[in-house]
Amino acid sequence: MSRAAADDDDQKTAPTYQAPALEKGLDILELLASTGTPLSRTDIARQLNRSVGELYRMLHQLVQRRYVAVINDNYTLTTKLFELAHYYPPTQRLLVEALPVMQKLAGEVDQSCHLTVYSQGRQIVIAKVDVPSGMGFSVRVGSELDVLVSASGRVLLAFQDAQTRELRIGESALREPALDLPAILPALESIVARGFEASPSGQVRGLFAVSFPVLDLRGHAIAALTVPYADRIDLKGRKSLSEVEAILAEAAGQLTARVSGRQDFSA
Repeated sequence: MSRAAADDDDQKTAPTYQAPALEKGLDILELLASTGTPLSRTDIARQLNRSVGELYRMLHQLVQRRYVAVINDNYTLTTKLFELAHYYPPTQRLLVEALPVMQKLAGEVDQSCHLTVYSQGRQIVIAKVDVPSGMGFSVRVGSELDVLVSASGRVLLAFQDAQTRELRIGESALREPALDLPAILPALESIVARGFEASPSGQVRGLFAVSFPVLDLRGHAIAALTVPYADRIDLKGRKSLSEVEAILAEAAGQLTARVSGRQDFSA
């Protein structure tokens, strides 16, 4: 074969455009995803057959952009890729399925309800239904809520695997550094054992927040469905807190089944 013919074949099989820096970054992400365990810079370089110097800037940028975290000088994936993958269309589907369930829930308990998802150390309200009777507490769609001090935030932390939980606690603690972090893990285990969180609001006096997870097939929380329970002294015959818990549990189970097909609602 002539050199010209060989060159022509190479051009047909080779990529049209090269992006060495991007390829290195993607190689690092794919390696960390496939191993599932934290790796040192030396381990990453060895497994990718590259020098440590080649990867230094790539790793630095991935850490800066919060795709990768450094734990005890080892590199591991954060949850950012997972979160990006769930922005759309899965989040859109979650909203489509959630709104009818939430409207029915609000009507039955005569309280507002809202749906939150976790995102990089905070939770975001992606849907809400106001109190049908017109007076009560509600949050605005798009609001960013703290994680560690709220019932819904603790639910989003509790129903995760150990590695994801650890990463999310670390991300959330950056926003709330004064909290007693050693007390967080026992509290989360208690939530998992009970299946939900119910506690006085850590932000608004007089509210009692009840929150249940919306689970994926692995039993991990993809969202939290919450009722901020406000007691109206001018109305009689409203649902009690225990009745709200039972109705909210059923609503979260229905939403879990619609979104993931999971029928067993315990984690």
